[in-house]
Amino acid sequence: MKQRSPMIGVFEALPRRVAALLSREIESGEVSPGSRLPTEQQFAEKFGVSRNVVREAIAQLRADGMIEARQGVGAFVLAPEQRTAIRIDREALKNDANMEHLFELRRILETESATLAATRRSQEHLDAIKEALDRMGGEERWEEGSIEADLAFHREIARATGNSYIHTFISFVCEQIRRSIHYARQTNPLHDLVEINVGEHVKIYEALVAGDADAAGEAMREHIIGAADRVGIRLPLPQSPTNSR
Repeated sequence: MKQRSPMIGVFEALPRRVAALLSREIESGEVSPGSRLPTEQQFAEKFGVSRNVVREAIAQLRADGMIEARQGVGAFVLAPEQRTAIRIDREALKNDANMEHLFELRRILETESATLAATRRSQEHLDAIKEALDRMGGEERWEEGSIEADLAFHREIARATGNSYIHTFISFVCEQIRRSIHYARQTNPLHDLVEINVGEHVKIYEALVAGDADAAGEAMREHIIGAADRVGIRLPLPQSPTNSR
């Protein structure tokens, strides 16, 4: 008799949980790209769920672009470069190394986003960024609305680049860091946290208003490093070609 996975609970959203487990097996390399997935019945027995639950989980992975269904043959794992969608497992972000990688990605994307936005922004863009900044430092600064305003600030800067792909990627990444903002608020004195965070955003905004690309990029870079530090992540400093010799 096969042992059922203890991770599958009666009161959880079973298809979502099964999809998350399968996703981790794929990302870890336990299930290699190009390999065919086991049958629905085999998965049902492994996880102790119905075939309908497995079918829904497989459909979710297909929608996420992680697997490809071939009629009459089965479902196959796609290599990262073959995927048509980007997905980040939020459960995986509980791991410090994965969270560090996400902040490293943010530093790369958002530093360049701020640099471009400084020279491409319109007054309409600046107004939208300022509106988000005012919400962050206003009456909502102690509440959930301040977190949404923080994320909107970053999305509006990405929009100001005039590059829809940058805006799409940064908007996606913003949703992944929502949990880290909550965590920072729980582990740091809230008053100090809000004051420092808002101050960093003001510095970014002022550089955008001045149209100073270098200052905007540097202010954003410093903010991302600071945000990572506030959740216990120390981002490694990038080495220049000269220093790496």
